[in-house]
Amino acid sequence: MPRVPPWAFTFLHNDGAGHRARIADGGDPVSNVAPDAPDDPNVVMQNSDEFAELRTRFRKFVFPMTAGFLAWYFLYVFLAVFAKGFMGTRVVGNVTWGLILGLLQFVTTFAITMIYVRWAGREFDPRAEKLARRIGGRQ
Repeated sequence: MPRVPPWAFTFLHNDGAGHRARIADGGDPVSNVAPDAPDDPNVVMQNSDEFAELRTRFRKFVFPMTAGFLAWYFLYVFLAVFAKGFMGTRVVGNVTWGLILGLLQFVTTFAITMIYVRWAGREFDPRAEKLARRIGGRQ
């Protein structure tokens, strides 16, 4: 059987035990599962309770903030598409609701950035630095 060049095909092989391996160029399986490395400081950190708590805190802040901003952004897009009369309504002189709401998108972006920086400096970064020092001491 001719050898297949490595760039031509990549096959997925299931060994029957639920492990999937890559077989490139018709050769032996190459595992995509990282070997156990209990002494690796990154693995130790990822398996620690402190890291899990830090990740949870981060997600509890970032996901709602992102969802809120995306909802606000898509509301603006929705209004621009389906409420053209409202968005074109002049408020003062030639300034329309569309212009005001569009500029508020920028204001919201800067506000979210400032809120995140303040939150990270107060809540997240001190815990992350403490964890890094603790894990770094094991190296």
